[in-house]
Amino acid sequence: MDPFDDLLRGVRANGAVFGGSVLSPPWALRFTDDAFLTLCAPLRGEGWIVPADGAEARRVRAGEVAIVRGPGPFVFTDDPGAPEELVREVSCGGTGGVDGSTVLMAGAYRVPGEVPRRLLRVLPPLLVVPDEHDCSSMRTYLEAQLTAGLPGRQIVVDRLLDWLLVCTLRDWFDRPEAASPAWYRALGDEVAGPVLRAMHEAPDRPWTLASLASVAGVSRSTFAKRFHELLGEPPLAYLTEWRMTLAADLLGEPGTTLASVARRVGYADPFGFSAAFKRVRGMSPSEYRDGAGRRAAGRPDFAGRIG
Repeated sequence: MDPFDDLLRGVRANGAVFGGSVLSPPWALRFTDDAFLTLCAPLRGEGWIVPADGAEARRVRAGEVAIVRGPGPFVFTDDPGAPEELVREVSCGGTGGVDGSTVLMAGAYRVPGEVPRRLLRVLPPLLVVPDEHDCSSMRTYLEAQLTAGLPGRQIVVDRLLDWLLVCTLRDWFDRPEAASPAWYRALGDEVAGPVLRAMHEAPDRPWTLASLASVAGVSRSTFAKRFHELLGEPPLAYLTEWRMTLAADLLGEPGTTLASVARRVGYADPFGFSAAFKRVRGMSPSEYRDGAGRRAAGRPDFAGRIG
């Protein structure tokens, strides 16, 4: 388990948020799902993504994948200057055949919870990535599923779409223009990488600077210096922030108690946990669970911590 695994673990296409559209010019589709992420992959042909905020339109060709950060609407069109009357509002839902000049696969992702929203905060409003590596085989599988008519087709396509999302994000973070987050770059470091994986694998362990340095196989001073250089904060500060992100989602689960949440994120008692949560989140766990914090978390806020 590593930070990338954790952030994507709850991000899934599921039935009604998958769509296939067959398009013949002139066409313009406005996506209005209020999704936090939308993936667009032309299996055939090409189109332009026109953001609603007036940002520059981007062309997306077959062999490329676009990810749009929501929840605002956007238009996918064959002509970025198309008149407004051509625009047809759509949601991701249903499937189409493969007889048009452009075949678009699109998946909308609701991204529930605080953990996956950390991913949104490190993504640009729109990214376009060529599927040059392990993503490229997805196109053959996806197009085959549109025509196969086999039982379970929707589930297969959902999971293929999830695979394409993961591959695309991984390829994006590896590109020089991506300004990938510090934790992603640090995963490849021989000192910080094993520690990040250990923290995310077992956030409930009673980690200390000494035990984390032991995982890294270096002295405490060497470990602390290297971790801070790569991630811009001390290792225990990173661990605390990650634990509180997990706790925010756990507090929303029915039937949980403060004591059970505290244990699952590495605190021996609810008092120490409550103090840490209030210090990091600005409110007590009870206040957060009672609704104020969860309502705030439901709003798209991309101004938060991005390290």
